[in-house]
Amino acid sequence: MGTRDTCSSCGKGLVGEGFSIFDCPECGDSIIGRCRSCREHSTKYSCEKCGYTSM
Repeated sequence: MGTRDTCSSCGKGLVGEGFSIFDCPECGDSIIGRCRSCREHSTKYSCEKCGYTSM
């Protein structure tokens, strides 16, 4: 596993407060990053490794 420094949804840098970083809920082998805005708007994200897409 590597680190994630950009949002998996919009590609913005993960800086400031309110972002989250977590393992893919499907494969656990990739790291998902979510910026504050995408989290607040429930923007869909997907795993680059296994293709999992949030609902």
